Amino acid sequence: MNPTMTRLAEEEHPNKAFGWAARDSSGVLSPFKFSRRATGEKDVAFKVLYCGICHSDLHMAKNEWGMSVYPLVPGHEIVGEVTEVGSKVQKFNVGDRVGVGCVVGSCHSCDSCKNNLENYCPKSILTYGAEYHDGSITYGGYSDTMVADEHFIVRIPDNLPLDVAAPLLCAGITVYSPLRYYGLDKPGLHVGVVGLGGLGHVAVKFAKAMGAKVTVISTSPSKKKEALEHLVADSFLVSRDQDQLQGASGTLDGIIDTVSAQHPLFPLLGLLKSHGKLVLVGAPEKPLELPVFPLLQGRKVVGGSLIGGMKETQEMIDFAAKHNVKPDIEVIAMEYVNTAMERLLKADVKYRFVIDIGNTLKATPS
Repeated sequence: MNPTMTRLAEEEHPNKAFGWAARDSSGVLSPFKFSRRATGEKDVAFKVLYCGICHSDLHMAKNEWGMSVYPLVPGHEIVGEVTEVGSKVQKFNVGDRVGVGCVVGSCHSCDSCKNNLENYCPKSILTYGAEYHDGSITYGGYSDTMVADEHFIVRIPDNLPLDVAAPLLCAGITVYSPLRYYGLDKPGLHVGVVGLGGLGHVAVKFAKAMGAKVTVISTSPSKKKEALEHLVADSFLVSRDQDQLQGASGTLDGIIDTVSAQHPLFPLLGLLKSHGKLVLVGAPEKPLELPVFPLLQGRKVVGGSLIGGMKETQEMIDFAAKHNVKPDIEVIAMEYVNTAMERLLKADVKYRFVIDIGNTLKATPS
């Protein structure tokens, strides 16, 4: 670790902050003192109460995507209570329940920004490990405080518990946006969900709330009971069982594929009706093989989707509150975070870890 970097992190801004950071590609997190910028005229500052753990936090902590900047404070499913607002802030007041997701900045002038798709802005700024407008590096939600431009702040409805709301800011919008964009949000449609993890279980809940019939597709037969009884999916397919796949051939209007590992697309394309859509939201490290014949036979589409813009993220949170869509979470103490990361690597969580920052993040004596 570079002492100059750490000193800079602690002194470059006026407001003292404390969190947990990875110092190198071991990915091990430990207590870290840094600083947040003063609350600007359009900024909202808030006390962080909960922060979800996303699989990308694990990738970033270990620099598996080759873009990490250390020290790295992860976390982009951040919720809490407003402590200060800038003089030109219009939408938020002290005491409001708010959240920040994956993005804290964009150019505001490109086509994507003009169409409320800040997530696709070529100059979008990620919530942690990215360079902000002022040249400083962004730090995420495994920390006691957060400050962001009000444009990138989401209001959390009063009837949605904050700990449950946290994973919606990444996992929730990641599956909600493609359901809406690809027209898979109509009652009576039949939607498949591949992978029953942090993203997949929320996709099932949103699709059901939109009135769809839902089939869970998994490599693990052991997840059948969970899918049908707990998540109330309508059916379950084991993706390696040829007979099951054959029996369901041509039955799905669309599929949300949440898997981030290498997996064959051919069996999934066979499940689609003509004009069916296979939408990828997982991010495998290596390219997947795309068989073309099944696309031609039925005018099928393979697409992708990455989180969502701010307008849609607010819409998603409001929809979740209205329809009681709540991720299944395991709330943990800050000290448990490294163990949680090890368990996440083994998919040993149902289905999202959420750190209780407000009660368990303790600043160590200097």
